[in-house]
Formats: sequence, C-alpha cells, structure tokens
Amino acid sequence: MSILVYIEQFEGKAAPVSWEVLGKARGLVDQMGGKLAAVVIGNGVEAVAKDAVSYGADVVHLVEDASLAAFRLDPYAAVVEDLVKTHSPKVLLFPATARGRDLSAVVACDLNAGLAADCSDLSLVDGGLAAVRPVFSGNLLTTVRFNGPLAVASVRARSFPTPEANPARAGEIVKSGPVAPATGVREEIKSFEATSTGEVSLTDAKIIVSGGRGVAKDPELGFKMIKELADTLGGAMGASRAAVDAGYIPYKHQVGQTGKVVRPDLYIAAGISGAIQHLAGMGNAKIIVAINKDAEAPIFSVANYGVVGDLYDVVPALSAEFKKRLG
Repeated sequence: MSILVYIEQFEGKAAPVSWEVLGKARGLVDQMGGKLAAVVIGNGVEAVAKDAVSYGADVVHLVEDASLAAFRLDPYAAVVEDLVKTHSPKVLLFPATARGRDLSAVVACDLNAGLAADCSDLSLVDGGLAAVRPVFSGNLLTTVRFNGPLAVASVRARSFPTPEANPARAGEIVKSGPVAPATGVREEIKSFEATSTGEVSLTDAKIIVSGGRGVAKDPELGFKMIKELADTLGGAMGASRAAVDAGYIPYKHQVGQTGKVVRPDLYIAAGISGAIQHLAGMGNAKIIVAINKDAEAPIFSVANYGVVGDLYDVVPALSAEFKKRLG
C-alpha cells in the first residue's frame, strides 16, 4: 500500500472528516501509484468498511472485537502500528479530531515517525508528502516535509471536499481481530453520556454565525437573534472568547485558538472585534462577513464583506430577508 487512512467512527457512524481525508488520499495515490488502504476499528462496523470502499479505498482492514467497541488509545494504536509494520505504507493519515490527534501522536511516537498535525492541505513533492499546516495562531502557513520512510499527518475537518460515494466500486475487505498492546490497556470505558442538544456541530458546519462582545447591551436577546439567523441559514451558532468569558454563552460555542477551529463556507461575525485568538480559529473560512459598529475593528481586515452597523439592527434584518428568500 502507498497510503493508509484511519477511518474514525463512533457507534457505527463514520466521522465525515474521514471521507474528506480518504478522498484526498485517493487523489494522492492516483499520482504516486500503489494502493489506498483504510483501517476501520470497532465492533459491528462492517458497514463503515463497505462505505470506505465506496469512498475510494482499494483495501479496507476491518478489525473487529467486543474489546474494540469503544475507542481506547492503547488497543487502537496497537492495531494501526501493526498494520504499518506489516504493510509499510509511505503515508499514514488521520482526521484531526480529538481522538485522531491523540492516536496520530502516539502512533508517530511509537514508530519514530515525523508528524504534521492539524494540516489544511496535502500534496506530493518529489514523490514525498508535503503537508501544509498553520503556525503562530494561524498567522503563517508552513510546509512540512518528511525525511523518514513514514510520513504521519492529521487533517483538519473541511480542508477537502467530501468525495462522491460509488456503491458499485470494487474493493477488498480484510477482516482480523485485535492486536495486543505492548504496554497493556490502561483505560476502561465505563459509560457514555450524550450531551448533544440537536444543534448543528460547529466543527462540521458549513455556515456559522458567531456573536462577540458586541451583544453586551442585552446578551440574552443578542444571542437569541444570532441563533435565529444561524437556524434560518441551517448553520451553527458560535461565539468569541470574550462572550464566553463574560458568561453570555457556554464554552461549547467558543471559536478560536482556545476553542474550536472551524473552516465553514460562510462565517458571519456579529459584534466581534477580531482578536488574533479568534482569527486563528476561523480565519480559514471561505467567506467571512463582519458586522461591527467600529469601522476600524480588526475583523474587517480579513472579511470578504463588511457591514458597519449595530448588530441589533443588522442581524434581525438579515434573518428576515433570508427567511423571505429561502422560503
């Protein structure tokens, strides 16, 4: 194999970013030759393995066992490391999720391989992987090249488009059981507690409407208006650190260096000045719309479109117009 991609799944459902990474890997393998392999780990997840074939994998290593039903770092790392040692891929890719970041770091360390984390682009240079990742709070992009025989990278969500699935596509599914970790399993999963409220995930959202310190006049009303606009557009509601620190909205909505890093198609920043920590989390949005009373606010320097005005006037007007146009 040339490239091995880890497919993240939870309760039998693959993380969408896994297909984005697999689609990009398909393009790279078509350039470099060889086979594209994927690994699916869990219990009762053969459907995910079949999906991996339809999304571009030539070979899917399906590793199933009751002990692998829930993600645990040691046994999952042991499976991936065994596949690398057995099949010697040149590139190993992970989605840059919370679990993917942990797993990629441990596997790279155990295999003495170089790791490029949170990448936003991948390409081939002189036959080897070149990984682009942001540094210095997103103010610079650096290209990482690898000297060793194995290049390991984790890829941010929404860095690449999701490929079209082809259910008729042919591929091989190789089934096996767990691999014993060298150090033994140090974790035990007792239970899961769902915290989802049915809201659109910030990480996966194509559209995000965020509020900042500008809602201070009436935070409850301000974020009610922001949520209405987000709901109208079928998007997610976000917030700046200033709004979270002020207690206007829970931390789960925070976008920025110390919150969630997002890459939506459209990001609407209402009442957000544009501190560097916030820009680090949303600066890679395809289209940025800024709404702020201060015409000199830093957010306007990165915005594609800017509205100088009070969010309490502008946001409801946008919601009303979008409702009219979107029906």
